[in-house]
This record gives sequence, C-alpha cells and structure tokens, in this order.
Amino acid sequence: MGRTNYLIDTNVAIDYIGETLPEKALNELDSFFDKKFYISIINKIELLGFKDIKDEEEQNFCKLINASTILNLTDDIVTKTIEIRKHYKIKLPDAIISATALTHNLIIITRNTKDFEKIEGIEILNPYYL
Repeated sequence: MGRTNYLIDTNVAIDYIGETLPEKALNELDSFFDKKFYISIINKIELLGFKDIKDEEEQNFCKLINASTILNLTDDIVTKTIEIRKHYKIKLPDAIISATALTHNLIIITRNTKDFEKIEGIEILNPYYL
C-alpha cells in the first residue's frame, strides 16, 4: 500500500516502555522512534489515563508522547470513525484509532491485530512478529 509512517498503538507503547518486547522488536521500534511517528489522541488518553499509573511510568509515557506527533480528532476522522462503527463491530477507541490511521495513511503498530484486521484498508504491523 506504500505506507511508510507509523501510528503506535497503546499496547505497543506500554510494552516498549516496559521493555517487554522481543529484542528485535525493541531495536526496530528504536529506529521508528528516531524518525517521525504518530499516536492518536486516544492513545495519549489511554496511556495517561490509568488510575494507578506510577510517576515513573507517567514520565516515560510523557517522553514518548512528546516525541510523537499527536493526531487530534478532525471532521475527517470523525466521519471515518462513524463509517467504521456502522460497518464493523469494534470498540469506539479502536474505531477512532483505525480512522486516524486510514485518514493519515499510517501503518498501525499493535499486538492486538484482531482489533483492526477486519477493517478494510488497514495495514497492521505486529512487533512480536518482526
């Protein structure tokens, strides 16, 4: 599909910060993070919205968020989210993330491929299979 830019899903950000990804995936993500990468505003909310988040975790998430380009909700993303919700049984946050990736022509890096794989046009990269 010719996509070369990445939207980092919440679960990958958590695994990356926690260094629980396989070494090859950590190295590959390091190279992605050295370039321009994206997160959805939903990912920011998810990362920082944990009730019992520890100060160190929050600081590390903030560093990752600040290094990213945050994609806010736009009318185009809202319209695409509505289309996705009408056609697929998918949670609202995942529909917004999907719509964001489609609208901005991004590859979603996630380990939860089932959340996105049924949506037409989505390109997914599972870091556990790099």
